[in-house]
Amino acid sequence: MHALFSLRASSLIGIAVAALWGAPTLACDKAALTAKYPALVGRTVRLAQDGESPPYAFRDAGNFETMRGLDNDLAVATFSCLGMKTETKIGKWSGLLPAVIAGQADVMWNNLYYTPIRAQQVDFVTYVLASTGALVKAGNPKKITALTDTCGIKGVAGLGTVEEVLLHKASDACVAAGKPALEIATYPDKPSGMRLVQAGRADLMLTDGGFAGNVAKTNGAEFAQAFLIKTNYKVGPGITRTFAGLQPAIADALQEIQADGTMKELMVKYGVDPSLMLPVEGFTQ
Repeated sequence: MHALFSLRASSLIGIAVAALWGAPTLACDKAALTAKYPALVGRTVRLAQDGESPPYAFRDAGNFETMRGLDNDLAVATFSCLGMKTETKIGKWSGLLPAVIAGQADVMWNNLYYTPIRAQQVDFVTYVLASTGALVKAGNPKKITALTDTCGIKGVAGLGTVEEVLLHKASDACVAAGKPALEIATYPDKPSGMRLVQAGRADLMLTDGGFAGNVAKTNGAEFAQAFLIKTNYKVGPGITRTFAGLQPAIADALQEIQADGTMKELMVKYGVDPSLMLPVEGFTQ
């Protein structure tokens, strides 16, 4: 049983709906993992996600009571490998980690960056690098292949994001080289940025690399990913320290899921570049 719950401002407000899931394909030695972590078998882990972060964790368009996405699928497979059940708690992204810290959820698995500050309050298991992607019209009419190709174009990014900073740095570099500056605009949400590209009011949209890759994969008639920039940020679930044995168990299960190629298959499925994959690593500080 995989149940969907709701969180608001880090507070549980009740059951939204319960949804039956088909048994996931187990890419692991379940017998060995359950023997290593017998205290976890049969227990329920409370999984915090926002339900609106494609390609990581989002509601299925055909069945709003069902969660999909790279992070969601990896989480379901991981806990199935450990013989555990899951309850998904839905809330605003900004409230998910506070919910784990407050004891209202056990794991935030929703495109969460590891930082030493966050690791003061929760444990982490990381397995992928964060990235920035450049979304353009299908066919890449301006032939943009890197930030150095952006002089004189119209670029758009989320207000106050690292991508907006990247555009301004690229513009400054263009001016310093005697080339035209970028015309930079911001958007309040990703759909707004996509509409600017569609309408020709922007030549390029800088955004999360997984999101850009997913849009290019699922809507290739209108969009393409021009290039990908790898960051130094490691990504993975933030895990409560009150659930004994959970963090090392997640790390062990993910190592098996990664080693047999299942993690790569899921990344390809959701349009996330497999070159972003990292060796599984645990952090307790």
